[in-house]
Amino acid sequence: MTKNESQNIDEKSKIKENTKDDSNLQKSEDDIKNNQDISLEEKIKELEDKLTRTLADMENQRRRYEKEKDDAFDYGGFSFAREALNLIDNLERSKESLKNDEKLKNTEALKKISEHLDIIYKDMLSIFKKNNIEPIKSINEKLDPNVHQAMMEIEDNNKEPGIIIQEIQKGFMMKDRLLRPALVGVSKKTDSNKNEDKKDEENQDKSTKNQWCL
Repeated sequence: MTKNESQNIDEKSKIKENTKDDSNLQKSEDDIKNNQDISLEEKIKELEDKLTRTLADMENQRRRYEKEKDDAFDYGGFSFAREALNLIDNLERSKESLKNDEKLKNTEALKKISEHLDIIYKDMLSIFKKNNIEPIKSINEKLDPNVHQAMMEIEDNNKEPGIIIQEIQKGFMMKDRLLRPALVGVSKKTDSNKNEDKKDEENQDKSTKNQWCL
């Protein structure tokens, strides 16, 4: 092999190597660019997620603030209203106490005092109503554990079990909130009546079984 031929081969090898290096360099640059593009997209997406969460948190805080503001406006006097119910109780107790006073029974003085107490009582209920405080219906209503508290059972065969037939203490609502439950007495069947009902049920069961046998 001549010297010139050897030089030509070396030059061709160098050219190939340079071309290969350039190709690898271009590929590396493309990879870097792609990685930069992907990284940028990820960063944008991450920022969008953070912005969405931040806006959601701000909206939740705004809603909580609005609810707290509305509750403060609607129920700001809740504690005061509950304490004020003692005035109603004292008026009722005073009236009952006067009625049971032997010295005042059937007197004109008792009649006048009772009338004045009734006026005050009605005025107080009117004031309560203007502030969305109303008494809970109890007498002849079915016992509702959400607003009634049963204090005793009273035998009464003329009423279905669980019907309120006595109100011990009046209950009140403030809008949709319970200020205090009504303390009540509910009806129940007498023992003899329960036995009769049980016998009727047994007789009805026997009659039904006999019909099936036939």
